[in-house]
Amino acid sequence: MKIAPFLLLCATVLLPSYLFSQADFTLYGHPVTPAPADPAIQHAIATINSSRIHQTIEKLVGFQTRNTLSSMEPDLPAGTGVEAAADWIFGQFEDISKQCGGCLDVKRDTFVADPAAAAGTSWANRIPKPTRITNVYAILRGTDPAQVKRMVLVTGHYDSRATNVMDPTVTSPGANDDASGVAVSLECARALSSMHFPGSIVFVAVAGEEQGLVGSAHLAKLAKDQGWNLEAVLNNDIVGGNTTPGDTFQLKDRVRVFAEGVPSAATPEEAHRIRALGAENDSPSRQIARAMEEIGTAYFPASSPAPFDAWIITRPDRYLRGGDHSSFNREGIAAVRITEWREDYNHQHQTVVHPAAGSSDPVLGDLIEFVDFDYVAKVARLNAATLATLASSPGLPAKVAIDTTKLENGTTFHWEAAPGKVDHYELLWRDTIAFDWQFGQSIPPAAGGAAVTLTVPVSKDNVIFGVRAVDAAGHRSLVVAP
Repeated sequence: MKIAPFLLLCATVLLPSYLFSQADFTLYGHPVTPAPADPAIQHAIATINSSRIHQTIEKLVGFQTRNTLSSMEPDLPAGTGVEAAADWIFGQFEDISKQCGGCLDVKRDTFVADPAAAAGTSWANRIPKPTRITNVYAILRGTDPAQVKRMVLVTGHYDSRATNVMDPTVTSPGANDDASGVAVSLECARALSSMHFPGSIVFVAVAGEEQGLVGSAHLAKLAKDQGWNLEAVLNNDIVGGNTTPGDTFQLKDRVRVFAEGVPSAATPEEAHRIRALGAENDSPSRQIARAMEEIGTAYFPASSPAPFDAWIITRPDRYLRGGDHSSFNREGIAAVRITEWREDYNHQHQTVVHPAAGSSDPVLGDLIEFVDFDYVAKVARLNAATLATLASSPGLPAKVAIDTTKLENGTTFHWEAAPGKVDHYELLWRDTIAFDWQFGQSIPPAAGGAAVTLTVPVSKDNVIFGVRAVDAAGHRSLVVAP
């Protein structure tokens, strides 16, 4: 509807002037902009190769079945099955490590999933007998003794399935779900192993996802029991950029990033406090998603020849589906799920069927012909840029808190130093109905790594605050909500 100019003029004259004044929180600080891209990280991620991704996915498809239950099948043809795939992935990580002088600590997390000891779990009805499961991972250790325990992790699941998830021998290519995610993990390892970071990076391929997330659940518990200081987990699951002919709705300039709001591991008291503060959008997992979006803007901007966006979805996962990030979330570890824009369910969880000539029925099965290797490479570059940025940062400021002991229109903060070398902190804030950070103020670190205390003239009642640490090169940590 068009409004006559004289009516607009009347409205401007008659409405009170305060409706056109600036909110106080816009007058302090500066607009938030993405950090500049790091040339070293740009160079590393440029080495990620779609042809090698093609080779990786083709190799994994060649194992015929990677069904988790096939580990207990004695009569599989040589070179097929989930354990043959695990051996190959382990060998790939070892080869990468040799190229960087042994920089990777390559390990297997092998265990037996026994349904008799797991009644009531999400996987007990998908594993009929004690079954051997192996997760494969490689750790690129940080170079800073003060930060080496800080970890960021990238994963995909290497097991596959057909329509009957309980059939361990039927052909199950699993090209998109989830050889594509494993290819991302391997390519990130290849690209980043030539670099040195203050913090540590873990590259993972898990099994047992299709059997109820049993592999990632074991690894997440292992990480917690061994005291891994995991700041972020990036779970890539179905990132093949489906290429079904005639699908005009698939978007190749973005990837979805699913992130939980109220943490699934929150106690009732913690969940109550989150709701009372209006902090449902500020879980650690949501901060990972925001970081990926910001990093994507820096390395793959809209003005570049190949823009690529982390498209944030503010829910834990898709309807009726689950993923390995949930295993980490349940252990209180921040994690997100990364998935292509539009899935084709004819090419997931389906037994392979090629219709007769002339039939209008669709091809069924998760076949390699429906994977876009250039798209997977874009996803891998976004993952690698995120891992490298977070591992390069000074780490999280600790015990970030707002003083609520008195009524005031300003806001008083306290936080303890991040573990790494901090050039400055960024105090961030945004309107309560905005999703992305809008304004920030640079805060110098306290002398000798002491705790920081400051008061700013912005009301805590009107905005959402966050704090992150920044090094001299501009690498930003994840944001911590007070």
